[in-house]
Amino acid sequence: MKLWRDLQPVLTLFIASHKNKLLIGALLAAVTVLSGMALLGLSGWFITATAIAGLNVSLAFMFDVFMPSAGIRLLALGRTAARYGERLVTHDATLAVLAALRERLFLGWAQPEAARRLMARPAQLLFRLTGDIDALDSLYLRILVPASSALLAALATGIVLSFIDVRLGIAMALWLIVAGLGIAYVIARASRRAARRRSYGIEALRARSIDLVTGQTELLMAGRLDAQQASLLAADKYLARADDALNQLEARAGAAYGVVGSLTLVATLLVVAVLMENGTIGAPVAALALLLVLTATEPFSALRRGALELGRTVLAAHRLSPRMNVYASHDDNPAPIVQPSVLPLHQDLILFLRDVRAHPAGRDASGASVLQDISLTIARNERVALIGASGAGKSTLMAVIAGELAAQSGTVQVAAHTLLTQRTELFQDTLRDNLRLADAAADDARLWEVLQTAGLADDVKKMPNGLDTRLGEGGLGLSGGQLRRLALARLLLRDVPLWLLDEPTEGLDPQTARDVLQRLDKLAAGRAILLATHVRREAALAGRLVCMEHGRIVMDVMRGDTGFDLVLNTLRPD
Repeated sequence: MKLWRDLQPVLTLFIASHKNKLLIGALLAAVTVLSGMALLGLSGWFITATAIAGLNVSLAFMFDVFMPSAGIRLLALGRTAARYGERLVTHDATLAVLAALRERLFLGWAQPEAARRLMARPAQLLFRLTGDIDALDSLYLRILVPASSALLAALATGIVLSFIDVRLGIAMALWLIVAGLGIAYVIARASRRAARRRSYGIEALRARSIDLVTGQTELLMAGRLDAQQASLLAADKYLARADDALNQLEARAGAAYGVVGSLTLVATLLVVAVLMENGTIGAPVAALALLLVLTATEPFSALRRGALELGRTVLAAHRLSPRMNVYASHDDNPAPIVQPSVLPLHQDLILFLRDVRAHPAGRDASGASVLQDISLTIARNERVALIGASGAGKSTLMAVIAGELAAQSGTVQVAAHTLLTQRTELFQDTLRDNLRLADAAADDARLWEVLQTAGLADDVKKMPNGLDTRLGEGGLGLSGGQLRRLALARLLLRDVPLWLLDEPTEGLDPQTARDVLQRLDKLAAGRAILLATHVRREAALAGRLVCMEHGRIVMDVMRGDTGFDLVLNTLRPD
């Protein structure tokens, strides 16, 4: 039951996405196996019959060599064509399914709170996108296809041998199925722990290697470089032990299938010898039976690799299944209760919150929320500064509004919006492509326009490659001020009625910060702004101050009210 529960989402995706290709691939694999068996059996019969006919002149003139030889050629060509088609179709279908799986996973990770959890474990995220997904190709290529081909081969062998002797055909089919699948089952159970350990070992080795390479300076300064190297060596030894265990099991599986094949051949030889002695069959038929049985165990031995990897495949499916459905929930992380609604709001209303409760980790141990009964409305063109001490809940509230965090209860309605955070998230790519994250259809003229407006056009023009300049990881190659201006340019590419700004000038020098704020003030005309800050220069952009303490709104004052300037002056100066 647990095995089916883990594999069911993956199997459902396989069937739903490319069912016809998968069925055709399995059929071609079966045709390949059956053609190979028929080719060897017919060849044995033909050679033996030809030799016997050559001993007698009258039989030699009567013996038809053309039909069997034509059949052999047809089977040889058919087997080659079926093999080529099977490889082409099965691998194409598998790669297409894995691509669909990656898309499904990205949709799952795009849900509220998912990215927040995964970014805390980036090495695991990398492994999910590579190792776990790649492990699932074994499910079809090395388990389902070989198993179906082996079963058909066993049934075909039984049917052919039944024409010789019914008891022999039934016994042989049952023996092949029980012995062939039985060995695969035993190997799968025995290798489950080692396969899982290998998967854990690869993940640990990757993570520790990344930590060693990217954090070498920090590890050296902290005196932990030797410890990290020892940790990496321990992961490598752990992986090596798992590989050794799997290699031993593979050798045992090969030996077991070899013994089964030998026993099958010996038993068939004894039976056909008795039948020949009784005059029931002749030498050509006996040769056909022996060669047919000789190849009947080969399809089952192809299951050996899949059986060894079944534990890893099931583990990968178990870890990926919760995010394969965009609405799926994780056992340890209940599904979000409230998500931002994009239903049409009142024409003068941009944001509507009522009795919102939320926690950045979903729920803490006590079930309490960081945000408590938050109610807030923002009108079109209104500028609101969300202020309060660190830990008051400003960033959590911004995350709820932006859809990065799901509320536990309450109502969240927000118009189309864009978010500018304290960090500028950039990829190791060109300036052009980093800008186009906001608008994939933007042409170069539009990109230069927003760069000019953000005050970055002159800097980009001085770069040798202009918009084609490649940035390093996290925007390496640009200064802090240039990064902030690039984020502002990307913000401008989205024409939305609401800007969410989370400490937009944090970490900038005063002169750069003032320049960015002046541009924001000018460019925000016709838009509403919700700005989370504890800095006076940022809050001064707003015409309304909303003060938070301990996850609650404790004050809401408008510019011109008696307490507005008093509250503004409590904030940190430049």
